Amino acid sequence: MTAGADPVDPQQVRTRRLIAAAVSVIVVIALVFGVKGCLDGRKEQALKDYNRDVASLVQESDANADEFFAALTATATSSTDVQSQVSQLRLRSKAQTREAENLDVPGQMKPPHRNLLIALGLLEEAIGKTADRIPAALSTDSATAEPAVLTIAGEMRAFLAADVVYRRRTVALIKQVLDDDDIGGQTIQDSTFLPNDGWLDPPTVARRIHADAGRGAGSEASSAPLAPGSHGHGLLAVSVGTLALTAGANASNRPVASSNVTFNVKFANQGENPETDVRVRVTISGTGTKTITAQKTVDQTTAGAEATVAVPLGQAPPIGTGVKIKVEVRKVRGESNVANNVAEYPAIFTRG
Repeated sequence: MTAGADPVDPQQVRTRRLIAAAVSVIVVIALVFGVKGCLDGRKEQALKDYNRDVASLVQESDANADEFFAALTATATSSTDVQSQVSQLRLRSKAQTREAENLDVPGQMKPPHRNLLIALGLLEEAIGKTADRIPAALSTDSATAEPAVLTIAGEMRAFLAADVVYRRRTVALIKQVLDDDDIGGQTIQDSTFLPNDGWLDPPTVARRIHADAGRGAGSEASSAPLAPGSHGHGLLAVSVGTLALTAGANASNRPVASSNVTFNVKFANQGENPETDVRVRVTISGTGTKTITAQKTVDQTTAGAEATVAVPLGQAPPIGTGVKIKVEVRKVRGESNVANNVAEYPAIFTRG
């Protein structure tokens, strides 16, 4: 000990050490809480960012779906143009799916994210498959158009499924994560990929996309109640231009060929009920010739009344060779007698 220095008080030393230790503990606690608060803040921000990114993607997907249905229902548009537009929308949908796959997904958001990818994948596939079937659906050949319309109506169920998956397994799970972490003030994006249930009904789809020859698709399977009383039609007469066709094996019909031959078909509603979506089909066939089929649909016929519909062939018929022209008013639901619905006309198309 240095001469003249005050002796060190052991109690004071212990007190100073205790104070230093307490300060150290406080500093450590502050650091722990500070780091935890920082981590919690980063976690909360990551969850908010994910929700925002999903909202942006779903808004884009909804807009893409809107353009898809607008393209399908556009008037005065060729099947090639519609197919091209829908194909471009599929590429956009595919890009949106890839963007979703590359999102930064917090661990808690992985379950809803898996379902988001399912929903976007359903949209991408449905748009692509619809694009593939558009030319066939818009064909004038009902045998080609009707199966294509059925396929397109089936693809609309994928839009409905995407809505269900997104709402129940993406939106609901995102909300659960945000609620569990007490994160309020967030808006979770809703979606309506399928505009309405009419797109699930094949005849409605055919009308909306202007697939006239496909309007019989699925009509036989309708579950709507059948009105009491008789149903059905009878074929009355068929003409091509000014030429009235004559049925029978010995008939000699010489219609003039052109690039757009049109058959005028007269028929009557011989039942006790009005009928909707009445399809009139013309088929031309012959040995060594390609079968040509065209169909036109009458929106509604009235019980006891006659109707005439023009059925354009859509292409030039074979010239100078014997063919059979079959004209049929197709059976409606509840119709039992179809003997007078159809007639066959032997013919040879001549040059004009």
